Amino acid sequence: MDYSGPNLAKEMHVGHLRSTIIGDAVVRVLEFSGDKVIRQNHMGDWGTQFGMLIAELEGQLQTESDAGLALADLESFYQQAKKHFDDDPDFAAKARDYVVKLQSGDDRCLALWQQFIDVSVAHSEEIYSTLNVSLKHQHIRPESAYNDDLAAVVADLQAKGLAVVSDGAQVVFLEELANKEGEPSVAIVQKSDGGFLYATSDLAALRYRQNELNAERILYFVDARQALHLQQVFTIARKAGFVNENTGLEHLAFGTMMGQDGKPFKTRTGGTVKLAALLEESVERAAQLIAEKDPDLDAETRQQVARKVGIGAVKYADLSKNRTSDYIFNWDSMLSFEGNTAPYLQYAYSRIQSIFRKAGVEPQALEGELQLALSNEVALGLKLLQFSEVVEQVADDCAPNVLCAYLYELASEYMSFYEACPILKEGVDEQTRGSRLQLCHLVARTLSTGLDLLGIEVMERM
Repeated sequence: MDYSGPNLAKEMHVGHLRSTIIGDAVVRVLEFSGDKVIRQNHMGDWGTQFGMLIAELEGQLQTESDAGLALADLESFYQQAKKHFDDDPDFAAKARDYVVKLQSGDDRCLALWQQFIDVSVAHSEEIYSTLNVSLKHQHIRPESAYNDDLAAVVADLQAKGLAVVSDGAQVVFLEELANKEGEPSVAIVQKSDGGFLYATSDLAALRYRQNELNAERILYFVDARQALHLQQVFTIARKAGFVNENTGLEHLAFGTMMGQDGKPFKTRTGGTVKLAALLEESVERAAQLIAEKDPDLDAETRQQVARKVGIGAVKYADLSKNRTSDYIFNWDSMLSFEGNTAPYLQYAYSRIQSIFRKAGVEPQALEGELQLALSNEVALGLKLLQFSEVVEQVADDCAPNVLCAYLYELASEYMSFYEACPILKEGVDEQTRGSRLQLCHLVARTLSTGLDLLGIEVMERM
């Protein structure tokens, strides 16, 4: 499973959200279904821009002793480096020289590069922790991990007659992906100056995943705009025998998060929205809502609940949409306690927990057969039985929105049951009460399991 893969030259922004959380939800569902899943975070930690960044870092370290402080705001650091590069020819020449030195293994440049990468990775890992995704440090296998394999990949393609020289570059012509005019698709695997490209490292990664990891199905959670690039990589890999014929290669494309204006989501000034800032704002908005709903909640509990509601709301708003569609980002709808939202499902779960507290019953201790006498009880029981079928569909189609739709239907069915079938009221006989409490427990357990598969937390009180 290849997902998230941010470019370490910059801070993670909203464009990284979809790959990270859709990929993670599918990983969780596949593992839950019994598959052995290998997470691969193909972080972008190599390339020409790093010459510019380490030259900038070197300059700043002359006055700033700690790389962490110099890189506290990665975005502004990148902008500064870019400005130096554009305005100062000496700095630009130094940056280009550092690219060459970096690629040839110069110790000083590699040490600077490693300092930069360590800080940038730490930024990303903070976000993974906030988002409650299962990517850990050991899942990182970045672009640079394949540096030593790139020349061999090109040599192999040459030996098989796939890569040929065109204008000094090594190029693969792909008739299979020809355009309407019948011109073959062109994939460059080595530039005329000897430099390698994304396609080369992606081919090296595919070869590694097949030969070393023995993957049977390789899934890429990558933006729809990379469709041609991945088609080229998959086609070359199959023709070159880098992957077995029966190994599944799947590009799980996704649409774009849009602002209210229907254009890609940006800040008011037109810049990219930092993912950390977006998540922070969501938690703050959730805290305000919770303070209005329950003014008596103590500050510490409110903050814990706000974190789960705020982060859950952002994730669910995305995961509940069809993966391939663009969608409009809307604070009001995603943080609503009504409709197909995370807060609605989290609230349904916590309501059930409050029933058990009132009843003074431990749900695990409930015994006896379920009695489904009324139509609402039957409908709820049937909905519960669909869970395993839904999980199977999500695993096959890599479509978390199917699970979201099911959980919303289950919670809605539960609300109808709750209105129609008294549980703790006087006059309900013990057997009926016990059966209805068991139904409540099954719903809570299914909601909790389903939300956990989406990487969303529940809470006992809200």
